[in-house]
Amino acid sequence: MALHRITSDPKRYAWGSTTAIPELLGVPADGSPQAELWLGAHPGSVTEFVEPGHGRPDSLNDWIASDPDAALGGRSRMPFLVKLLAAARPLSLQVHPTPDRARAGFADEDRRGVSLETPHRNYKDAWHKPEIIVALQDGFRALCGFRAVEESRAFLMHLSAYVEGPDRMVLEAFEAELRDAGLEPTVRAVLERRTPGVVAALVTAAGVGTASGAVPDADRRSRWSAERELILQLAEEYPGDPGIVVAALLNLVTLREGEALFLPAGNIHAYLSGFGVEVMASSDNVLRGGLTPKHVDVPELLAVLDFEPSPVPFVEPIVRTGGGVMYPVPVDDFQLVRIDPGTATDLARGQAAVILVTGGTARVEQGADTVVLERGTAVFVSPGPEPVTVSTDGRVFVATG
Repeated sequence: MALHRITSDPKRYAWGSTTAIPELLGVPADGSPQAELWLGAHPGSVTEFVEPGHGRPDSLNDWIASDPDAALGGRSRMPFLVKLLAAARPLSLQVHPTPDRARAGFADEDRRGVSLETPHRNYKDAWHKPEIIVALQDGFRALCGFRAVEESRAFLMHLSAYVEGPDRMVLEAFEAELRDAGLEPTVRAVLERRTPGVVAALVTAAGVGTASGAVPDADRRSRWSAERELILQLAEEYPGDPGIVVAALLNLVTLREGEALFLPAGNIHAYLSGFGVEVMASSDNVLRGGLTPKHVDVPELLAVLDFEPSPVPFVEPIVRTGGGVMYPVPVDDFQLVRIDPGTATDLARGQAAVILVTGGTARVEQGADTVVLERGTAVFVSPGPEPVTVSTDGRVFVATG
């Protein structure tokens, strides 16, 4: 048997949606936030087999640990992790490390005796964490990477026009620093020395005229309405946090269903709201810079952070020979295929895979094995010589690695 139904318990982080994951799973909501559901073998979560037995342990984690030859075709670890991510409130401002930085940081904290359970430990494992997020619904919002400096300067000048006196002076001085010193020194000053007055001035300017509407464009929204509203939201949740200033310098994007972002090492980002499928290298290494009650390590974040401005890191899916579309990513840890109504063949040949149904039903075949999956269910594919075929009347994601 190579097709194994799997499940996991959602993680109940405070920023999670109370409804999105239960609705997908087809179970009643219990009123508590359900933020993420992990499918993989990272030690931070247990992926259980729906049908225990068959001569293997009850969880995918234990099966890989006890018999990697059978579970992964000889590999010692599963290189990727699949998540459902349902955000009702913003996540922390964060970056992920390069492979070298992850190995060095993990070894250093081990050497210093920092427990894996300690909240202030940065490196939970020795792996990097590049990731892709695909929106399951319209309206997934995220901050991702620094926008062009000229755009951020225009935003600051826009805000300074709404205030007078000290607040205008602070914003004009901050814009001049960004122009003259550049992005990296400006961001370092904000996070290391908490540039005086900038957070308050940004929030004050963002709030001027918001209730009655700023000077509108043809759609009755100003050019920077979404950015202003975000500053006010972040200030309400994290008053005085310097991460609000950094957020004002980042690309703000709203994804439609099926659109995707790829976040490489060093890319500063924060998911703000929405429901998506996330696939990443199997790691839990997160370096936080603000907008969170969790541990923030500014020096380590700055050592990893990529200060180069960049456009929104959209991933353009490409039509795949054999059916479905692939989201191409520049890493070897994982690949992701989406299958809309129809059939896709020659999937996951010789690779481990997680197949997740997010709409309708699906029929999954590998050699003599066949399973039929309902919406919200998943299967783990252990590597084998036979390719996998998926037919669906809805939507299916196939992650391999």
